[in-house]
Amino acid sequence: MSAILKSHPLAHPPARPTDQPDTSSAMAPAQATAAALDTVFIRDLEVGASIGVHTHERADSQMVRINIEMSVDSNTIEIEDNLVNVVCYEDVVVGIKSIIAHGHINLVETLAEHIAGLCLTDRRVARVLVRVEKLHVIAEAASVGVEIERWQKQP
Repeated sequence: MSAILKSHPLAHPPARPTDQPDTSSAMAPAQATAAALDTVFIRDLEVGASIGVHTHERADSQMVRINIEMSVDSNTIEIEDNLVNVVCYEDVVVGIKSIIAHGHINLVETLAEHIAGLCLTDRRVARVLVRVEKLHVIAEAASVGVEIERWQKQP
């Protein structure tokens, strides 16, 4: 148990009155085996990308908006206020920029798949939801794009 939990008032429940049944041992196994997922997210990341199937889309980069939601297994390691113990959203953003810098991509679906794959390289990420939107493509629409959800493959 971390020092923070030891000092936290909820870590030590008040004593039960003697006329109440003790259910703490019945609850302990469920709490010990309960899965814990945290959500790490990146919202509204806007970057220029060479993306699209049309000739004019190959000539100039266009703005895309990327949103990511990663469900992270928080049972695997204690955070201990140390960056190496968490999924770092800055590393994900750097990875996305690297994917985009690698060259032209025809489809937003392909970009979304590459981003999902990048996120899932960290085994702590159990699930990822990726939305990629092309901005300013259709005058009547704020954006067009795709949203995909991918899960960690079980070994």
